[in-house]
Amino acid sequence: MNSFNYRFVLKTIGFLLIIESLFMMVATIVSFAFHETSGDMMLISSAITFFAGIVFRLIGTDDYEKPIGKRESFLVVALTWVILSAFGMLPYYLSGAIPDISNAYFETMSGFTTTGSSILLDIESIPHGLLFWRSMTQWIGGIGIIVFALAVLPMLGGNASVLYDAETTGIVHERFRPRVTQVSKRLWITYVLITGILMLLLWAGPMDFFDAICHAMTTMSTGGYSTKQASIAYWNSPYLEYVISIFMFIGGVNFALIFFLLKGVPKRLLKDEEFRWYGVICLIFVTIISTCLYFSGQMHDFEYAFRTSLFQVTSVITTTGFATVDYMGWGAFYSLIICLLMLFCACAGSTSGGIKIVRIIVLCKNAVNEFKRQVHPNAVLPVRLNGQVVPIDIVTKILAFLFLYLAILIVSFLILSFSGMGFEESVGSAISCMGNVGPGLGSVGPSGHFNDIPTFSKWYLCFIMLAGRLELFTVLSLFMPAFWKR
Repeated sequence: MNSFNYRFVLKTIGFLLIIESLFMMVATIVSFAFHETSGDMMLISSAITFFAGIVFRLIGTDDYEKPIGKRESFLVVALTWVILSAFGMLPYYLSGAIPDISNAYFETMSGFTTTGSSILLDIESIPHGLLFWRSMTQWIGGIGIIVFALAVLPMLGGNASVLYDAETTGIVHERFRPRVTQVSKRLWITYVLITGILMLLLWAGPMDFFDAICHAMTTMSTGGYSTKQASIAYWNSPYLEYVISIFMFIGGVNFALIFFLLKGVPKRLLKDEEFRWYGVICLIFVTIISTCLYFSGQMHDFEYAFRTSLFQVTSVITTTGFATVDYMGWGAFYSLIICLLMLFCACAGSTSGGIKIVRIIVLCKNAVNEFKRQVHPNAVLPVRLNGQVVPIDIVTKILAFLFLYLAILIVSFLILSFSGMGFEESVGSAISCMGNVGPGLGSVGPSGHFNDIPTFSKWYLCFIMLAGRLELFTVLSLFMPAFWKR
């Protein structure tokens, strides 16, 4: 086996830090536009990040055409999210908006992984430039830091495909162009276009221009950061709730299929099995919750019950985390449904987190086949998805993924409980952060925050946010001794 190419890892991270500094500079300009004193610290943060990127680049090698293996790609992807979060927290920390390092890192990692869990107690007191940076971290992380880099760094050459596979979600990665760099460019063009459309629609409503931009970024990234402490409930606008519900749903769809839809080829989307399951699951749970809320007397206006249910179901299943009400007050039945939606989540290739519906489909079909094999033990019964046979190694990997996902959740319940968190908070925050949802249960629910949880719990939740965002194997592989052997 070839020796580990550490220089490639360092140089790639250097490029990404330079890109991060440029995004940070945009937020700095916003800060100066609002004449905020925090702009100076944001400028310093951007400069530190830029020069750190230069140092990483100088240490790295120039030989980008030299092939790399999965080890380098896994390390690049995992370290990128860790290091970019470390530099991304500088504006919060240096400006004094979040003076505690643990809290600043938690807020930043939650942003980049599009989790949306927050330690902020008074969001409206945060300067505009920092709020813009906060929203931008989610927008960058939504489609993927590496995917963005591949769209603007063609010098990665033949290594682009390996890096793309290490970061993108799902069981297979659909390539609608032969070159991964072209795939990345088209994904980002689609992403930017839909974000722009949503921004205009929000601006046409009760939001001002600044709030419209921030919420467009955090909606399409299915991140859920808001510029208001009360989230979307602040505006009390049915128009906003319906518009954001629609675009949260879009954010949960495979962006490759959205690209084909915008090109005038809707068949790819409508024939996709995962998309159809996604739509049906949303419809079923919206119907159940709205009907129960209305006929139980908790909500006396059916339109309001439907709109509230639609918003919360799409917010949770897409792992966005926006809120218009505190669903913890509805009762245990509804909290259980919310937890189930946190586990299912939306489609692979989207900006949402969680297990992904495509894995649920494959596991359900495989379970049905097992029943058939009991009657016909010699029958050949492959699992099919969109008419194509799913290879047995993919089915095996999905089973391993589900086992690891549930095992980590159980271990997380125990660790968080031991660290001092209550049972409800431990369960809710573990499921939420692992699935990159945002709000959990109890005191960390939609109307709560993560500021008061123990410091150890914050760092541990940062870890499972990252593991969940990169779908376990990329991160957990780094802890296997075989990974580091030659």
